[in-house]
Amino acid sequence: MLTGPDANLKARIKSLRSHIKNENPLLVEVVDHFCELDKLAYKLGLLTNKESYTTDISWWPLISVLGTFSAGKSTFINHFVQTDLQKTGNQAVDDKFTVICYSSDDKVRVLPGLALDSDPRFPFYQISDEIEKVSAGEGSRIDTYLQLKTCPTDLIKGKILIDSPGFDADAQRTSTLRITDHIINLSDLVLVLFDARHPEPGAMRDTLEHLVAGTVRRNDSNKVLFILNQIDTTAGEDNAEEVVAAWQRALSSGGLVSGRFYSTYNEDAAVHIEDKALRDRYQRKRDNDLGEIYQRISEVSVERIYRIIGSLENTANQIENNLVPRVQEATRTWVKRVLMIDILILLPVFLAMLIYFIKHLGSGTAFDSFGTTGIVTAIILAFLFMFGIHQIIRRLVAKWVARLLTEKELTGSVRNGFLRNTHWYQPLARPFVVGWNKHARSKLMKIREDANRFVQQLNDEYTNPSGKS
Repeated sequence: MLTGPDANLKARIKSLRSHIKNENPLLVEVVDHFCELDKLAYKLGLLTNKESYTTDISWWPLISVLGTFSAGKSTFINHFVQTDLQKTGNQAVDDKFTVICYSSDDKVRVLPGLALDSDPRFPFYQISDEIEKVSAGEGSRIDTYLQLKTCPTDLIKGKILIDSPGFDADAQRTSTLRITDHIINLSDLVLVLFDARHPEPGAMRDTLEHLVAGTVRRNDSNKVLFILNQIDTTAGEDNAEEVVAAWQRALSSGGLVSGRFYSTYNEDAAVHIEDKALRDRYQRKRDNDLGEIYQRISEVSVERIYRIIGSLENTANQIENNLVPRVQEATRTWVKRVLMIDILILLPVFLAMLIYFIKHLGSGTAFDSFGTTGIVTAIILAFLFMFGIHQIIRRLVAKWVARLLTEKELTGSVRNGFLRNTHWYQPLARPFVVGWNKHARSKLMKIREDANRFVQQLNDEYTNPSGKS
C-alpha cells in the first residue's frame, strides 16, 4: 500500500513549497492540504507514488494567446510586455508554444522545452507523457513543441504568458491540439486572436472548429475573450463595420452565440489613417477594448488563487462523490460476477467431491484404500485446487471489469482504485473500499472546511462590505 510520493516527486513538492512561500504564504498551507489528499489517494489506489494533485494545476496565473498565425499574437504580447520578445511577421515565424515568465536577469533567455516538462510549477509538467499517448515517439521530442523565455519586465511578475503557434501553420497537428486543450484547461484567461484582414470563415477554419466550438461546451467559457486584431487595416474599406459583422457571423457559425468580443490594433505597427475623425474613432475603440483586456489580465492573479482553492475543494468532492462510489460499484460488479462463475464452475466440482466422499466413506472403502491421513490429504489438495481455480477466476473477472473503467482522470484512476480491492487476500464479503473509512471521510470534511476558511481569508483581504478601515 502506497503511503507517500517517491523521492523525486517529494523533492519537487518541496521545491514547489519553497517557491510558493515567497509568492503567497497562504498557498503553502494549500499545498499541504493537497498533499493530504495525495496520502488518501495513495491508500485508495487512485494515484501512484509518482503522481500528486500538486502537479495537476498551475500555481501561477496563466494567460494564453491563441489564434491563427497571422493574427498578431506575438505583436500583442510584445506590446503588453513592452519588450521585443517575440518574433513578428506575416508568416509563421515560430512553430512552438512559448512560455514567458519573469526573470530578474537583464537578458532575455530562451530555455528548452525540458525546462517546462520537468518542473511541477509550470503548466506543462510531464506534458511529454501526454504527447506520447497521441503520437508515439514524439514525447522525447519535447523541445520541438515547447520553449521557455524569460523576460525582465515587472509587467509579468507573478504571471505566465503563453504564445501559441498558429493552428494552420503547424504540421504536428494532433500533438499541437492536445497541448492547446491542456493550456485552455489550465488557463485563467484565454485570448483568441483573429486577423481582421482575413475575417472570412475559410481563413480561420481550424480556429473556429477547435477553439470556438470547444468554448461553447465549457463551463468556464467566460475566461475566453475573442479579439479581432489589426482592425486598422479595415479603415480604407467602404463599410468597415461589415468586417466586424462578418467576423461575428463566422463565430456564430462555429456555435458561439455569446461572449466578449473586442477589436484592437497595435499603434506602432498600424497603417496610417488619413481621415482624422475616423482615426480618432478607431483609437477610442482600440483604447477602450485594450483597457478592458488589460484589466482582465491584471485580475488573473487574484482569480488564480481562488481557482487553486476551488480546485482543492473540488478534488475532495470528486474523491468522495465520484471516484469512491465508482470504485464501490465496480467492486460490487466484480463480486457478483466472481460468485456467479464460482457457482457455475466450482459448485458442481464441490458437489461431485462431496457425493464421492459420502459414498465411499460410508462404505469404508476410502479408509481401506487411503487411511485417515490419505483422506485428509486428499481433502486438503481438493481445497487447494478449488482455491487456485477461484483465484484465477477473481483475476480474470477483475481484468474484465477493469477494461470498462477509465485509466486516468484529472482526480485519479478509478481502474487502479478498483484493482486495489481485488487482491487475492481481499474477502468477497467485504462491504467497503480499501482505504475508505470514517477517518478518510473526516479528513475530506476537514479539507473542505479549510478550503472555505481560505476563501474567507481571501475575501477579508480583497473585500470590505462594511466599509470599515
